[in-house]
Amino acid sequence: MTYVNSSMITGLSHVSIVVPDLAAAIAKLQQTYGLAAGEIKVNEEQGVRMTYIDLGNAKIELMEPSRPDSPIAKFLERNPKGGIHHFCLGVENVEQTTKDLRAAGAQVLGAGNVQLNVHGERIAFVHPRDFLGALIELEEYKSEDRGG
Repeated sequence: MTYVNSSMITGLSHVSIVVPDLAAAIAKLQQTYGLAAGEIKVNEEQGVRMTYIDLGNAKIELMEPSRPDSPIAKFLERNPKGGIHHFCLGVENVEQTTKDLRAAGAQVLGAGNVQLNVHGERIAFVHPRDFLGALIELEEYKSEDRGG
């Protein structure tokens, strides 16, 4: 049996929540919980506007669609009030981790092309059926993001 070396996973990066209105979601979390959102960024490739709320040991990512044909827009069609979309694990090397996951029988989404998040970090997604029904994002941290 092949498996991923758990030392390749460096921790929980973030939990991603899709929202129908990013400004309203930011205001709600600020007013109710005192949580401050960072800068709003756009990921054109993924068709989302997004921000992070830094909790110190992990982040909450808030996303709204920036165009009607994005996967996030389709998620909102099925879940009009929004909801948890995925959670993200930090990894040392996306290519090696996805190679190991494929060898272990997991389906890595996409055609194997490297994707980048809004911070320029390499990412990949694992099909929900291969992680207990949850969509998983793998995120390769730049050395300065890990204190290196």
